[in-house]
Amino acid sequence: MSSDRIEKRVTLRAPIERVWRAISDAKEFGQWFGVALEGPFAAGQPARGTIVPTTADPVVAKSQEAYAGAKFDFTVETIEPMRLFSFRWHPFAVDPKVDYSGEPTTLVTFELSEAPGGTLLVITETGFDGVPLARRAKAFEMNEHGWTAQASLLEKHLAHAR
Repeated sequence: MSSDRIEKRVTLRAPIERVWRAISDAKEFGQWFGVALEGPFAAGQPARGTIVPTTADPVVAKSQEAYAGAKFDFTVETIEPMRLFSFRWHPFAVDPKVDYSGEPTTLVTFELSEAPGGTLLVITETGFDGVPLARRAKAFEMNEHGWTAQASLLEKHLAHAR
């Protein structure tokens, strides 16, 4: 197990086109992820918004209420339709009193491929070794659990939204 890399694999019971829309359309991404984004995704451009409760699961939405209204920022890295969406962010950057802008970012990728019965989604986050030591372990731990939760939210979103 690497301390620099998180990887989650999930087979989603939806066609690749549907999964692609759920991860690459900023409005739809925000619905399951739990963020209200200000505009569409564009490669090389920042994506900004605020945390809001997810629409995919009322229990998770309740737990997200404590963070509602908090600033949410990342920079879109790559958009390769039907295959890859990636962004860079500061992992577990939740303390509004801390300026994380001087820290290195991690890279989050969503890779799609055809799979029996649907679409294989591989979510990978790399670069934790660059996070300052004082918060590295906590950021890794929270995102390790967070990506499992987000994959589940995406599954629920795809099951209910069309």
